[in-house]
Amino acid sequence: MKYTGKLKDPLLDRLFEAVLALENIDECYRFFEDLCTVAEIKSMAQRFEVAKMLEKNYTYGEIVTRTGASTATISRVKRSLNYGADGYRLILDRFRGKYN
Repeated sequence: MKYTGKLKDPLLDRLFEAVLALENIDECYRFFEDLCTVAEIKSMAQRFEVAKMLEKNYTYGEIVTRTGASTATISRVKRSLNYGADGYRLILDRFRGKYN
C-alpha cells in the first residue's frame, strides 16, 4: 500500500532511503547516533515497546511501570495504533512472536 499521508516530502524520502540502505543493527546504531540525540532514540524505542505492550492488552499502569512512559505517551501511541497510518501495525505484524 503506497503512503500518501501528510508527511510525504522529498527530504523525508531521502532520509528513509538512507535508513533502508542500512545493512545491520551496528550500522543502525552508528547512523542513528549521528542523526538523533540519545533522548530521541530512546523515546522512539520506548514508543515501540509501548505499542507492543498495548497490542498485548497490558494496562496503562503496567506499561508505565515497565517502560517509564507517561500516560500521555501511552495515549498517543494508542491513538496511532487505532487511527494512525498503520506503521506500528505493519511492524508488529512482521515481528509477531520474535519479541515476547
